[in-house]
Amino acid sequence: MNKFSMFATATLLTVGSLTSSVFAADYNLKFAHFWPSSSGVHTGFETWAESLEKASDGRISVEFYPAQTLAKAPKSYDAVKNRIADITATVQGYSANRFPLTQVVELPGVASSAAQGSCVIQSLYDESLISKEYDDTHVLFLFTHGPGDIHTKDKAIETPADLAGLKVRRPTTVVAEMLEGLGAQPVGMPAPNTYPSLQRGVIDGVAMPWEAMKSFRLNELATFHTELGLYTLSFVVTMNKDIYNSMPDDLKAVVDTHSGMDWAQKQALVFDDLDTLGREEAVKAGHSIITLEGGVNNPAWKPVLETATNNYLGALEDKGMPARKVYDRAMELSKTCL
Repeated sequence: MNKFSMFATATLLTVGSLTSSVFAADYNLKFAHFWPSSSGVHTGFETWAESLEKASDGRISVEFYPAQTLAKAPKSYDAVKNRIADITATVQGYSANRFPLTQVVELPGVASSAAQGSCVIQSLYDESLISKEYDDTHVLFLFTHGPGDIHTKDKAIETPADLAGLKVRRPTTVVAEMLEGLGAQPVGMPAPNTYPSLQRGVIDGVAMPWEAMKSFRLNELATFHTELGLYTLSFVVTMNKDIYNSMPDDLKAVVDTHSGMDWAQKQALVFDDLDTLGREEAVKAGHSIITLEGGVNNPAWKPVLETATNNYLGALEDKGMPARKVYDRAMELSKTCL
């Protein structure tokens, strides 16, 4: 064999090997989300993907598109529905009025940790109390972050009066009503937009958990923190329905074993650990941290938050939705999900 033939053969073998490794999977799934690739949240999703790939013997592979590189955070759910992405992890409340019963979990006092909140929301889904809201995709699992608190750039917040006139980022309309009742001016924006907005003075503070203060580097800017457990934000990891339905039964079974409560709790533990790290980061930096006695039951805060809760549930009931039934069940679950 001459040198040219040997080179050509080697090249073909190399190309063949690369092609085999790239296209070995029967399903190459595009997973879009808005967290930075450097965040612990992204690492949690990678753990899920690696387990999925291993369990499928490589017949399913997952390609990540973090930091809104494939779809903007508010459009992520529709991106999966319309098959721009195959899987997403996103906030239901970014699509206003689309998941109203799910967002009952955001109300004050439902959960005090990501593990507890994730148990509540996954249970509500498993009991078919909120599942109809997701008929256009194939849900893998649902979870929440830990307690959402108030973090400000230039002012300590001890009473609702301290919030008067402050522009505070809110994640959803549910949280917006609470902040408005407390005297703040809620400003809606997805988490990735908060750093430049806080830096430029577009907002004075954020309503977020400690995890987000670390994941989105907000501890660099906000040095005053008020812990009260204002809300717990809900998330969904969901898949394009047609892709799931196209899978053979054995691969559907693999996906099914990577769904539900087990993985809801695994992702919740990631958030709870990151909450600890985010708070430690602020303590190390010498920030001011105010922990309100009683949290949302503190006498100065409770009346406003109770009003916001009743207003939200009442508005849904007026539209014929079983909001109080879902809320009552969520509160029951919160006791058993401890």
